[in-house]
Amino acid sequence: MLLIATRNKHKFEEIKRFVPDGIQVVSLADLGINLEVEEDGESFVQNSIKKAVFYGNMTKMKVIADDSGLVIDALNGFPGVHSARFMKDYDYKEKMMVILKMMEKKEERFARFVCAATYYDPVGNIIICCEEKVEGTLAYEIRGSEGFGYDPIFIPNGYDKTFGEMGEEKHKISHRYKAFTKLFSLLRAIIFDK
Repeated sequence: MLLIATRNKHKFEEIKRFVPDGIQVVSLADLGINLEVEEDGESFVQNSIKKAVFYGNMTKMKVIADDSGLVIDALNGFPGVHSARFMKDYDYKEKMMVILKMMEKKEERFARFVCAATYYDPVGNIIICCEEKVEGTLAYEIRGSEGFGYDPIFIPNGYDKTFGEMGEEKHKISHRYKAFTKLFSLLRAIIFDK
């Protein structure tokens, strides 16, 4: 049994698709855990490890956790590690509208999605973390209703569609796909042999 340390059902479903066959997964919501970790790290890696260790020690389960976000060069990396907490009580459409407003007079629109994926085994005190990214640019408007979060304003390099317009195609190139694919390739022996 593996705990995916999120209550976000969209993120849970996205991460679950990367888990190798034969491994049963549960979410924080499935376990009725409502405690929040203060994600006050200065990097995605720090926040991802903090989350995995917190929930692993609490449940005594093997955990995978991630911290991910949108990094915009013209805004000095904003929202970055604050992506989920930026305008916390607002929905993502409103967040995206504010970011697009901040970008109105910016010619440079380079951005990237970053994901740090962490595995933690509280029994063996094993921590393995992988960070990956996908480079791209910001769209000029919200486009598409697929995915979640900031997907409808991010256009990955080599494409003319946003993640929000891609659907299934996104799952083969995303930052989360890259990070969790790498993580599970490192973990095969650990998870399957226990």
